[in-house]
Amino acid sequence: MRNPNRVLIWIVIFLAAVAAVSGLLLEPLTDAFTANPVFNGMILSVLFVGLVINCRQVLVLKPEVDWVDRFRHAEEGDAPSLPNSRLLGSMARMLTGRRGDRFSLSATSMRTVLDGIRTRLDESRDVSRYLIGLLVFLGLLGTFWGLLDTLRAVGGVITNLRIDGADAGQIFAELRDGLQAPLTGMGTAFSSSLFGLASSLVLGFVDLQASHAQNRFYNDLEEWLSGQTRLSTGAMGGDADGSVPAYIQALLENTADSLDKLQRIMARGDEERRSVDARIIELTEEVSRLAEQSHSEQRGLIGLTRTQSELQGVLGRLADITESRGGQESEQTEQLRAMAQGLQDMRQEMVTDRERLMTELRDEVRLLTRTVSHLNGNDRG
Repeated sequence: MRNPNRVLIWIVIFLAAVAAVSGLLLEPLTDAFTANPVFNGMILSVLFVGLVINCRQVLVLKPEVDWVDRFRHAEEGDAPSLPNSRLLGSMARMLTGRRGDRFSLSATSMRTVLDGIRTRLDESRDVSRYLIGLLVFLGLLGTFWGLLDTLRAVGGVITNLRIDGADAGQIFAELRDGLQAPLTGMGTAFSSSLFGLASSLVLGFVDLQASHAQNRFYNDLEEWLSGQTRLSTGAMGGDADGSVPAYIQALLENTADSLDKLQRIMARGDEERRSVDARIIELTEEVSRLAEQSHSEQRGLIGLTRTQSELQGVLGRLADITESRGGQESEQTEQLRAMAQGLQDMRQEMVTDRERLMTELRDEVRLLTRTVSHLNGNDRG
């Protein structure tokens, strides 16, 4: 969403231009202000309050935009906190527990949310519009007040004017002195009109910029929510704008919410299934490495057994040669026979160890097979 604070740049530029023009016309503006300081002071006070209110209306949009951006990019379990303002409070509570763009709204729900936000924006602008009208009213009130003073003073001059037997110069002097009050009243009237209309012009421009910022915020929010809105296509007989019974609408919304929850559950199930598949692959690789190690050990045992068999044959032949010599080396023969018997026992023990290793390997493979079958059964369930 677009940053609404950029509108403040245009407001500051406009106020700087107004201040520059006021500085150039400082002396006549000071004279006009002193002509009616009460009304003009009230007008400037209302202008200041209006500027503060409009700037605040722009500033309060920034937290709302930030919350929407955080919500759109939030991950599971990392939902942003509810905003403090009342502009998006109801929508935030409605979307609590949902993540980013993974949710959907019915057309009725979207229109209800947008209507509530539009109403709040209009309510915030009502104060500014009232202040603009109040500035115009104060300017007109000062004008009429000054005109009343003028009429009263003119009436007094005409009433007090004496022309019977008086010198023309004296009559003119009295007329000149009497016109001072009407001129003062005219100054009051025109100065109030000047400040009232100028202040309403300034506040109107600032209100226009604030309205543009609020409209852009509303349009961006409407565009985002429109992308998350589902449209019903059921044929109810009648046009698409026909009314739907309340219980059917509630049933459809409940079904849509259930489907949304089911979608989130299926997404979590897919993540768990991918994790189980990864663990199965790791276990299969470990079994493959164990099988290769078993094969290498088996080949080593076979080679060692073959070597022992050959060595036993050689020892047997040596024993036979020794016996053919007539028992001269009977003691050596007994030793050789003992060595042959020891080698035979060692061979038998190695064969037993090999069979035990193969049995354990088969048991591990069976256990792995049952584990994989159990995991696949859980995934199907």
